[in-house]
Amino acid sequence: MGMKVHGAPMSTCTARVLACLHEKEVDFEFVPVDLFAGEHKQPAFLAKNPFGQIPVLEDGDLVLFESRAITGYIAEKCKETGYDLIRHQNLQESAIVKVWLEVESQQYHPVISPIVYQHFVAPLTGLTPDQAIIDANLAKLETVLDIYEAKLSGSKYLAGDFYSLADLNHLPYTFYFMKTPYAKVINERSHVKAWWEDISSRPAFLKVAQGMNFGEN
Repeated sequence: MGMKVHGAPMSTCTARVLACLHEKEVDFEFVPVDLFAGEHKQPAFLAKNPFGQIPVLEDGDLVLFESRAITGYIAEKCKETGYDLIRHQNLQESAIVKVWLEVESQQYHPVISPIVYQHFVAPLTGLTPDQAIIDANLAKLETVLDIYEAKLSGSKYLAGDFYSLADLNHLPYTFYFMKTPYAKVINERSHVKAWWEDISSRPAFLKVAQGMNFGEN
């Protein structure tokens, strides 16, 4: 039995997992979860992830949640197939990939996700986007992007001159962020802009992006 992914195509975290699977050229079954019907809060789904969040990966008897843990598992299990996302044959390069995986989760994600939430999600819940939250996190994001700009001035990708899981994990939130009025903070930084245009044009992500239509009419 192959891998099975429970999620929603428009979901950032689901998209992260799907992009990884496509990079690894892995066959999998996709099981849609109806978020608007609250399916992720029903007992059947909570048995897979007690936090009631998508995605969930099933691989035989193994059940995983948390998208970054899932992509790490896929990249490691399928390291001999598709594109090598973790540089498993080079210890030093692999270590640098892990550093930038941490940077994405600890530095980048915490400041870009509130902006995406306020712009896209808050209106759907009947709330007015909180511009103060957006502005505060935008300032923090610019500080992070200044570091990215310096890093990417010396290498094509974050961990070196090779695409890796560290780059891939940035894709979903940045994709939605670039649809907001604040995309200029990336476009104004030439190396960050070139990096984004590169990683977002990879065939594996283009397959996923087709379903990332959250906030569209």
